[in-house]
Amino acid sequence: MAKDLYGSSSELSIRQKVAILFIALGPEYSAKLFQHMDDEEIEEITLEIASQKQVSAAQKAAVVSEFYQMAMAKDYISTGGLEYAQSVLEKALGAEKAMDILSRLTKSLQVRPFDFLRKTDPSQLINFIQNEHPQTIALIMAYLEPDQAAVVLGSLPAESQVDVSKRIAIMDRTSPEVVRDVERVLERKLSSLVSQDFTTVGGIDALVEVINRVDRTTEKSIIETLEVDNPELAEEIKRRMFVFEDVVQIDDRSLQMVLREVDQKDLSLALKAAPQEVADKVFKNMSTRAADMLREEIEFMGPVKIRDVEEAQQKIVAVIRTLEEKGEIVISRGNGDEMIV
Repeated sequence: MAKDLYGSSSELSIRQKVAILFIALGPEYSAKLFQHMDDEEIEEITLEIASQKQVSAAQKAAVVSEFYQMAMAKDYISTGGLEYAQSVLEKALGAEKAMDILSRLTKSLQVRPFDFLRKTDPSQLINFIQNEHPQTIALIMAYLEPDQAAVVLGSLPAESQVDVSKRIAIMDRTSPEVVRDVERVLERKLSSLVSQDFTTVGGIDALVEVINRVDRTTEKSIIETLEVDNPELAEEIKRRMFVFEDVVQIDDRSLQMVLREVDQKDLSLALKAAPQEVADKVFKNMSTRAADMLREEIEFMGPVKIRDVEEAQQKIVAVIRTLEEKGEIVISRGNGDEMIV
């Protein structure tokens, strides 16, 4: 079967398949995918694309078909579970092909533990876990969707909020035995796809995603307590809580205040590699003349180092956070609406 699909390349590597997929998609869509990859991944795939001197129509068709099938299988799993995905795929492709797709998918996808909890209403989940040990709560929250985890965190007692937050931030790897034990306590059924390797969850990024979604009172309480208990952790969390791309979330009046405070050189550097929607948001809040001058400056800037762009973006983020801390602007976070009268 593989030779029929891939011609002479019956054992293409994942990297080769990705390169062929990018070639099949064309430069416009490939560029969009690159935006979601780190520098090392981009370099690897770029080199692989460059090494693909000739790609037959059969190879492209086979890789695209495999990608489509894997994407659909992943969607079936996320919406209806593994059994539902298997049932649909068997009806569409036959039992053997369905098992082959699911087998390859689960090796890379690794359906995460506590899947049944992610489908549970947060208010019910709070009653379910609030009396558990803080480390257990932290482990569970690390596997939840950020919006769901934010509701849970915001409903815990103040002292527990800080304790659980710290435990999420310093969490690194949890053995599958511990994960399975906790699952057994919370739910009798176990996921058949729990990884046999150590599972990486938690960390500062996971905590930041949660804190970004809690109410401002909870956020302030957690940060202020951490500033006393662990100043370095508090500073790192604050640094990650707002990134330059989040400029699009700032209301026009607040952004205009920010633009009055930032250095023009930093702004042009920051926008050099910014997404178009960010640039559009900035230009929209400038006068026509100022926007035209900024566009011209960016156009004639020439090549710049990524490090310099990131530093400029971070300077602007620092201005935003300073204005927010002074109460001069408000950055909306979470699902609730905030209003100043």
